[in-house]
Amino acid sequence: MRGILLFIGMILMVSLVQGQVDSNSELHKTVVELDKRLFDAYNKCDMETQALLMDEDLEFYHDSAGLATSKSGVLQSIKENICGKVTRTLVEGSIEVHEIPGFGAVQIGMHSFSNNQEPNAESIPSRFITIWKNNGPNWTITRVISLHK
Repeated sequence: MRGILLFIGMILMVSLVQGQVDSNSELHKTVVELDKRLFDAYNKCDMETQALLMDEDLEFYHDSAGLATSKSGVLQSIKENICGKVTRTLVEGSIEVHEIPGFGAVQIGMHSFSNNQEPNAESIPSRFITIWKNNGPNWTITRVISLHK
């Protein structure tokens, strides 16, 4: 828990110091496209694309499931528990992008998840934070905080 609070504090500090980039900037457009690519793959169970977008040093903090530090474990969990069962929808206009100079970007936004087995179930939007690392021509996710409560 202490690590999560420290991590969130660091993100908030970066946000205050840097401020979010303009929504017309190349960085913002890049992160929005990366988000779309990731969750198109997530919704279609395209495990290969998801694997390409996740860093080997992945840390995934989930307010219900806890901390996952294994890229292969996260991918296996998605394959077993998400594929064909859940659809993610981004809340339009919710993405904020904050540059991390020399590293990449912080993405903050809202999304909702629909249970495909219960199409009439309520889907409540929740906040997420993603840390994207710029690896030259490629970008990967190094940290995720997924908040649903």
